[in-house]
Formats: sequence, structure tokens, C-alpha cells
Amino acid sequence: MANTTKEQPLLQVKHLTKEFPVESGVFGSRFAKHVSAVDDVSFNIYPRKTFGLVGESGCGKSTTGRCIMRLLRPTKGEVIFDGQDVAQLKKKELKAVRRNMQYIFQDPYASLNPRMTIGEIISEPMVIHNEGGSRAERIESVKKLLDVVGLNPEHINRYPHEFSGGQRQRIGIARAFALSPKLIICDEPVSALDVSIQAQVLNLLDGLQEAFGTAYLFIAHDLSVVQHISDEVAVMYLGNLMEYSDWRSLYAEPYHPYTQALLSAVPVPNPDIQKTRERIILAGDPPSPINPPKGCRFHTRCPIATEECKKERPPMKEVEAGHFCACWHAKPFPIEGSSVEL
Repeated sequence: MANTTKEQPLLQVKHLTKEFPVESGVFGSRFAKHVSAVDDVSFNIYPRKTFGLVGESGCGKSTTGRCIMRLLRPTKGEVIFDGQDVAQLKKKELKAVRRNMQYIFQDPYASLNPRMTIGEIISEPMVIHNEGGSRAERIESVKKLLDVVGLNPEHINRYPHEFSGGQRQRIGIARAFALSPKLIICDEPVSALDVSIQAQVLNLLDGLQEAFGTAYLFIAHDLSVVQHISDEVAVMYLGNLMEYSDWRSLYAEPYHPYTQALLSAVPVPNPDIQKTRERIILAGDPPSPINPPKGCRFHTRCPIATEECKKERPPMKEVEAGHFCACWHAKPFPIEGSSVEL
């Protein structure tokens, strides 16, 4: 991915692929088929920047994040973080890398141990990596983190069930920042929260990035959420990247019909514009990843698909400076007669 600052990427994802075996007697043998959850995905994340990864549920966004963190081992490809290929590291080497790479989970209820106090939860990364000094120093660090994320430091000995969903997510955010990592993978961190709380958490993440200098991989299914926090945005469909660019270019001139369709569904606060906008309705449902379509994976739902789209997968090409698209018919607003006004 192009970057005008010519800065070295913090993270380079190269041709990442993750396949899961499917057990079924229908296929004649135990593991005769597999699901390609992520298929040949490449992108870069730069220091202190936010890379948004957007797509429908089941498209492979979270699997991509988990492969980068090595919670899942990639089937193919490279994940270069700080000059090391995370995909090939052994367990002891991986521990050192994870000190600078943390994760914020989607569910604030399931991601916190109910038997631990929030002080123990937030200080756990310090204990595991033997950082933060003595126990008293760690307690002080936890109190500072609680204050930074907008929680009362005096609540350090309370348990997760005593907090609301938004407060629990703030606890998860404090835990992720406990070691001041270089990269945090935010796996749909606001999707389980009320809209009013979502804005608070997004503003918090934005402020923490400025204070700590952390880079984010921000995974979401909501383009309106990603717009407010991302520097660059990639659109994913059925395990493939369809388009990526800086957020202004992507939102102003989508080159892929899938991106255009997603943007047409984003509500706008102006009722006059909202009433006149033409929403693009895609036919059918996403195909099964066990048996994905040949050629472009979006062609079964694409209103402008041709025979070429059905035969060969389009390569990712630079359609403008820093704007990349994988479509045989890439051009601004490819679905004619429909536009996007945000």
C-alpha cells in the first residue's frame, strides 16, 4: 500500500491465507474440503496510523486479525511485524513479539475473567511479561490507566459484573494499553455497545492513539464507524480484499461495486439527502466459503458482472495514487445511476 510519508510499515501482511478443514462424510473423506476464510490478503499498517478493515459478517475480518496476532496459525503467507515474520515464530519468540501487539475483543462480557478483579485483569499483561516493577508500582500503573480510560481508580478491587458493557470495554482497552504496545488489533470493539457509548469509546481510542503513539487494525462491519477513526480503509468480501485506499478517497469515489453498495446503505443525518438517495440492493446472499465462485467472488451478486468476471479473479491494481481495487470494471461509481452522498 502506498504511503506518502515514505515511512517503513510497522506491519506487513503479505498474501495471507487461512484455511479451516471441514469434516463431513459427504465429501468422501474426513478432511476432503476446506474453508478459505482468508485468501491471499495483503496490506500494510504504518506507525501511529489506523487501518480499517470492513466487511459483512463471516467475510474473514476477525480471522485476519487473529492470524496477525498468531491466535491462529496462517496456512500461507507472511505477517512481518517489526521485521519478524510472526507466522514462523516459535512459542518463546512469539511471547516477546506479543508484548508490542495487543488485542481488544468484541464482547466486553466474555473477554474479562469474572473471577478476577479489574486490577488483576489490567495488570495481568505486566505480570506475564515481568514488567511494571513491584506490586505496588503495578497498582499505581493500573490506577493511572483506569483514570485515562475514564473509570474511577478507586474501583480497582471491583469485579467485571459490577460494570456496564461500555465500562467493561474500557477495562479491556486499559488492559490492551498496559504495556504501551506498538499495535493494537481492535476486533469490532464497539459493535456490542449502544450508539451513544460507541462514540465515547471511539473518541477514547482516538485520544489514546495520540497519547501513546499506537497503531490500530480496526475491524468493523459498519462503514460509518470506520470513517471516524481510520486513516486507510480496506473492504473485504468472502475472504478477499476488494478495495483499499485512504478513507477520503474510498468514501468520495468508490471504484468497486461492492464498496459502492455498502456506502449506499450508510445512513446520513441530513433527512433531505437521505430521502433522495438511491440504495443499491444486492441480490441473494454471500456464497458458501466452502465452495466459493470462480473468478471474482463477488460476481454472483454484482449488478455489472460480465463473463470475464466469472472466469478469472481480477488482480489488485492501483487505479489512482494510493487507491487500489480488484475489479475488471473498476471506475468511480461503477454501478451507473447510483451515487453516494455522505
